[in-house]
Formats: sequence, C-alpha cells, structure tokens
Amino acid sequence: MNYILFDGPSRNNLLPFTFTRPVADIRVGILTIREKWEMYLGYTTTTLTEDYLSEKYPMVEMDHNIMINASYLPNHELVAMVKSLEDNQAIFNEEEVIAFYSKDTQEEVDFDSYEAIEFESEVLKIEHTWDIFSKNGDAIQDDFELITHDRKSESIPNSVNVINGQNVFIEEGAKLEFVTLNASSGPIYIGKDAEIMEGSVIRGPFALCEHATVKLSAKIYGPTTIGPHSKVGGEVNNSVIFGYSNKGHDGFLGNSVLGEWCNLGADTNNSNLKNNYAEVRLWNYETQGFARTGLQFCGLMMGDHSKCGINTMFNTGTVVGVSANIFGSGFPRNFVPSFSWGGNSGFTTYLTKKAFEVAEVVMKRRNIEFSETDKAILEHVFEITKQWRKSDS
Repeated sequence: MNYILFDGPSRNNLLPFTFTRPVADIRVGILTIREKWEMYLGYTTTTLTEDYLSEKYPMVEMDHNIMINASYLPNHELVAMVKSLEDNQAIFNEEEVIAFYSKDTQEEVDFDSYEAIEFESEVLKIEHTWDIFSKNGDAIQDDFELITHDRKSESIPNSVNVINGQNVFIEEGAKLEFVTLNASSGPIYIGKDAEIMEGSVIRGPFALCEHATVKLSAKIYGPTTIGPHSKVGGEVNNSVIFGYSNKGHDGFLGNSVLGEWCNLGADTNNSNLKNNYAEVRLWNYETQGFARTGLQFCGLMMGDHSKCGINTMFNTGTVVGVSANIFGSGFPRNFVPSFSWGGNSGFTTYLTKKAFEVAEVVMKRRNIEFSETDKAILEHVFEITKQWRKSDS
C-alpha cells in the first residue's frame, strides 16, 4: 500500500514551522511525525503539501493510496485501523478526517459518499505551535517505547549518577561521563553518537537525538527534546529544538520551540511566565492576531534560520518567523516577522541576498549544501511574509 501524509487544516496554526516544511516533518518527542508513521507502518511515506514545498517534499501517487492527516500522531490502535482501510472508507475524529482510502482515478474526494469510521480512543494531535512542547512528554514516552522495544541499551558508564536507570536508553557511540540522569519523571533517550558533557544534570522526559550535544554543566528539565546535530548549554525547561540548531551558552530557554538552523547568542533568555501570571497569547498567522493558548507558561517560537545576538531578551509568548536576525538591548516585540533585521529599536528588511550568504556558510560548516531548492523555498517565504514587514511597504 502507498501511504501519503497530508498537511490538513492545522497547517496554518503551525506557522512559522510549516513555512519551510510539511506538518509531517515537525519533530515532537524523539522522532518527526513522518518517522513515527514510517516506523509503525513499515513503509516509507510521501507528502501532499504546499506547492512551493513539493519539489523538496514530493508526493508519489499510485493506483491505490491511503491519505493520512499528519497532525495526528500514530499509535498501535490507530495504525491498525489505517492499515485495514478499504476502498471508499475514511477514519474520522469527530468532524475531522484522520485517514482515507483514495484511488488515482478519483477526480475529487466526496466524504459524504464514504463509509465513515469513528476513532473514539485517545490520540495525540499537533494542531498549534504550543502543542509541540506541551505534548512533548507524552510523545517522548510513546517514541521511547517504540524505539527501544526488544532492544538492549548500551551500558550506563560507572561515572554517571543515575536514578531509575531502567528508564534510560543509550544508543551506540553516545558519550557521557560524570553527569546526572534522573529518569524517575520520564524516560531519557540518548541517541547515536550524541554527547553529554561533564557536570550536566538532566531530568526526564528527555531526548537527545543523534550527533547532538549537551554542553558542560547544563541544567535540563523535561519534557525536552534536542534534535539531531543541535548543541545546548545553560538552562532548558520543556522545550523542543529541531535539528542543527544551537543554544550553546548560558541563559534560559523555557516552554519554547526552535526550528532548524537557529542560533541563540550567549546569555539569551526568554520569559515563559507573565508577571501577572495571566494566560499567554501567541501570534497566529491565520487570524493575524494574538490567539489564546490556554497556557500560563509559554515562551519562544522561532522559525528556521533565525538567530539572535548575545544577551537577547525575549518576552513571554514571542513568535519569530523564518530567517530573522535579532540583536541589541531591550525586549523586541512579541511578533517578529520573517526576514526582519533589528531589535527593540526597530526592524528593517533582511534581504535574501544577505540571508542566503549566512545560510550557505552555516550549513557548509555541517557539510550540508544550501541548495537551489532551499533558496526557492526561502524566496517564496520572503514574498508571502511581506505583509507583516512594515519596512517593505
């Protein structure tokens, strides 16, 4: 069977992260949503997403296909239902479709003509940016069980101070000495060739993905995920950092999500709680206003390729778009549009020529090419986000 992950109605609520990737390639827990589905299904998947992303994330359609809403995270019960779908059947969660059977001869899909199968059990769904960190603990637990099932961990080194060691899994090539791991509140997963430097204290749930690094004497509270090839130091609480991003120095990051290729300068701090303890509101691209999150704790949402200078301070509930460059004293506003250059004193447009020069250098350091496809995606993002940059008008 051919499985295709589609963005679904939550895509716009997951900006800025879905400016540069399909919903399926959001990381939550240990794995991306795509990686979860592929492990459960035993098949590779392709993607139905925005046209401008389709060259990098193409869709392969065959005679018979099962379309899956990528906002939904798989579990054993849901996957069994998806695998058993037959022609003209669809799985719904109340009014929203989770998955449906399709044929390439169909010109359009009319769910009124489908047999509707209701999924009534609990399922994790990522429909807002803040779900990425707020549901990260459950996602880490699910991924931990999936990845480690019937497998044996590498030995925990003798110098490691560990609590509840049976809830710790270490992959081949990982390095850690003289650190403290407390897995009593949730599992701790240490990926292939990852490193935790001396003096670090980590409380689960926690995932350190392959080739990622926790720097000297870091303090990390779960549920937190450090994506592949990322580097983290200082204090981190309940945050998700996608791949190839750095928070390498002292400073606090809490209840936050960082995309790929981000960099936080030394002593960058974000607020995750308002002084009056009120509910945090967060910029919503679809409504073009600040949406209620229902959360008392909510920090920074930063899109791919964005960076900030040393001693940057972010207010509670700040959204930074793609490829922004922030610096200077004081708090920048709590919505920084994509391709903005500046800080508290104001912003100008960060022109793509300059932004691409930086991206090329940054990615080359990790032996990854900044391709023409990557440039085309970012150029499109630059154009569709003009409306929010006052300096463009």
